[in-house]
Amino acid sequence: MKLLIIRHGDPNYALDSLTSTGRTEAALLAGYLKDVTIDYAYVSPLGRAQKTARPTLEAKGIKATTLDWLREFDPRVRHAASPLVATCAWDWWPEDWTQHDIFYTDHWYDHPTMVAGGVKEAYQAVCEGFDQLLASHGYVRSGKFYEVTRSNHDTLALFCHYGLGCVLLSRLMSVSPMILWHGLCAAPSSITTVYTEERRKGKASFRVAEYGATPHLALGHVEPSFSARFCECFDDKDRH
Repeated sequence: MKLLIIRHGDPNYALDSLTSTGRTEAALLAGYLKDVTIDYAYVSPLGRAQKTARPTLEAKGIKATTLDWLREFDPRVRHAASPLVATCAWDWWPEDWTQHDIFYTDHWYDHPTMVAGGVKEAYQAVCEGFDQLLASHGYVRSGKFYEVTRSNHDTLALFCHYGLGCVLLSRLMSVSPMILWHGLCAAPSSITTVYTEERRKGKASFRVAEYGATPHLALGHVEPSFSARFCECFDDKDRH
């Protein structure tokens, strides 16, 4: 089985929609995916993901199932850098979160800041929904790998969000998402490709073959949106 984890296009967060750049990205994505096999499509309920998916679904003549747990991973926390303002659970200064060894373990969500923000419960809810979806397609979670009840070559497209996409990968890899949130960057409308590997009959794992790919933007001679990133150098005028 193959998973395509697709981030929404350049966002207008205030309107939960796409910018004009995001609409261009979604159109280019649809042109690229038109000839790519997608057997099942699933989409976040949020507007920016829905608007990204729509051109592809229309181009391919397929329908998607909206899954609430595919919405952006958005529990809020208060930590040392923002004691008075609740921020996204994964938006920490690197010099702060890296001081806590727990964030590199399976118990990352047991850090007091995460506990206070209800992050563990939110994470487990996403993992439960994801496990149920994979099980419905023949791959049942068993410890840190998957029992295969129906081996297949189906392709599932998940139109969702950056933070949520890292949660899905953390579940497949059995690693802390803190490492992925801070170590990976997926541009808007990018595609992450994940395959199953069944090296022993009935026993499978998932492996990332390509992360945050933007071939559709290259074909359209469009640069990836900077909104995925922070400033490369502190004195840059880009996003801090």
